[in-house]
Amino acid sequence: MEEEKEDREVELVKLAQQGDRDAFRQLVETYQRKVYGICIGMLKDPDDSMDVSQEVFIKVYRYLEKFNFESSFYTWLYRITVNKCIDFIRKQKRKREVDYDDGILRGDDVEGDDSILPSRLGINPDKVYGRKELRGKMLEALETLSEKHRTILILREVEGLAYDEIAEVLQISKGTVMSRLYHARRYFQDAVQEYVGDALEVS
Repeated sequence: MEEEKEDREVELVKLAQQGDRDAFRQLVETYQRKVYGICIGMLKDPDDSMDVSQEVFIKVYRYLEKFNFESSFYTWLYRITVNKCIDFIRKQKRKREVDYDDGILRGDDVEGDDSILPSRLGINPDKVYGRKELRGKMLEALETLSEKHRTILILREVEGLAYDEIAEVLQISKGTVMSRLYHARRYFQDAVQEYVGDALEVS
């Protein structure tokens, strides 16, 4: 079944490379939620995430003919998405001094925003004042991480990519993925501990 899905995807990519707009539309429909999920995980702002998602697919359409199937299509797509998000973050930081997700840190709610899952990163939400407050503190702690550590946490903990897939997306070795993820988790736990106290359960 999975093999049939992959074959169908390859077929759609090849058709889209030949100018078949319906095939490209099907690729967009298949991956638009995942692309938006990465964007909202990295950018935290729904409008910015929607804009960047659209930019991702514009770039995919523009460069699709250069895709050579050396990696899977979705790995190539994820790589473009991550790079677009990083570019956006850098541009925003140059434009303003305030945090790009300052609105969320003030307590503005984002429906369905459960990025950086507390249970998977060793935090017990029952031991803090509220899930909304916890999310804000976690976002604040997340911003203390470097781009490479923040990105790898999102790809692994939010998007659930395997180590091999992350290695392809970021174009680094699997060993580097494992090392970087280990350090990212530790840095994040250290950063968030001062905010949530004994709610942090470091293993």
